[in-house]
Amino acid sequence: MLNVPIYLDNNATTPMDPRVLEAMLPYFNDKFGNAASRNHAFGWNAEEAVDYAREQVAKLINASPKEIIFTSGATESNNLALKGIFEMYARKGNHIITVNTEHKAVLDSCKHIEKLGGKVTYLEPAVDGLINLEDLEKAITPETIVISVMYGNNEIGVLQPIEEISAIARKHGILFHSDATQAVGKVPVDVQAQNIDLMSFTAHKMYGPKGVGALYVRRKNPRVKVTAQVDGGGHERGMRSGTLNVPGIVGFGKACELCMNEMEEEAKKLSKMRDRLEAELLKVEESYVNGSVEHRLPHVTNISFKHVEGEGLMMGIKDLAVSSGSACTSASLEPSYVLKNLGLDDDLAHSSLRFGLGRFTTDEEIDYAIDHVSKAVNKLRDMSPLWEMFKEGIDLKTVEWQEH
Repeated sequence: MLNVPIYLDNNATTPMDPRVLEAMLPYFNDKFGNAASRNHAFGWNAEEAVDYAREQVAKLINASPKEIIFTSGATESNNLALKGIFEMYARKGNHIITVNTEHKAVLDSCKHIEKLGGKVTYLEPAVDGLINLEDLEKAITPETIVISVMYGNNEIGVLQPIEEISAIARKHGILFHSDATQAVGKVPVDVQAQNIDLMSFTAHKMYGPKGVGALYVRRKNPRVKVTAQVDGGGHERGMRSGTLNVPGIVGFGKACELCMNEMEEEAKKLSKMRDRLEAELLKVEESYVNGSVEHRLPHVTNISFKHVEGEGLMMGIKDLAVSSGSACTSASLEPSYVLKNLGLDDDLAHSSLRFGLGRFTTDEEIDYAIDHVSKAVNKLRDMSPLWEMFKEGIDLKTVEWQEH
């Protein structure tokens, strides 16, 4: 029996794995100590749990536990990375390079830095969502201190050429930060092999709790330092003060351990499901996949349906939890800025749906999604004069609309 609504919005957040909840529960009641209390067993127990979780998190990305700074989530990690680098390396320069399809947490941090007098270059990706490495290299100036490029895009799932980007950064003696929120736990991420200097990620995108994330900060070759953005008490090696969210951190650690053990199998299963969903939906006339299909996350597809009104489409599939933008900007009726930056016009960007499959997605749910979306698109087109004109061979871009 299918339970509706069906959840296919795992890029926005994932349900918590029951095994994660089980690991967390003791730290709400019995083991409720503050990890910074060094004088008694309650504090020691909490500290021990945090240390163990730090190891679990570090292991997933091949880092040292000392390089993991716990935060409230990836948004804070991105803020800490960019603002912290901007302040710490002010004597070296004030220029940042990023991409205009990054998450708002990166883009808005950059806007903030610009107000403080920093300079930011926003690279434009190609139509497939990938950045041009020559453009990146050309953007570098003697003032450049950090390059920030997302690992896997939250809307289209495109994976950037991380190793090539970090090699360019290394060559010029510039730090490389990556927002890897969508990638960690879904694809193998190795900060050593890939030469990543700072990396943001979070628990709730990998079947862990909300409200806890991490910033990886490299300790050697080079030793990276960021200026704290939250002061008071000097927790987390002085980079992020505040009483640690012990239950959350325990859950984050457990979630990382599960991903470490199950990611490979899960990716195979999800990409197979995703490919089936995509192939069936592409049988609907005038439907297109957005972003690169060669370089992308295994569980994501973003499809546009031409000549369908976006709001109507969302209403037509109300039993399916999918998204037409990123979760952080979905309250606005603006079409997705990521899709617009790939060169899609407003209409096509408006009629796009992002499907994010997850650990608990079933084949039955995929069948339901295929059936429902196909029917909704065809029904809306039957009612649309635009579709009729398109079918008659009229080029809608040449039509002049009369105002009444």
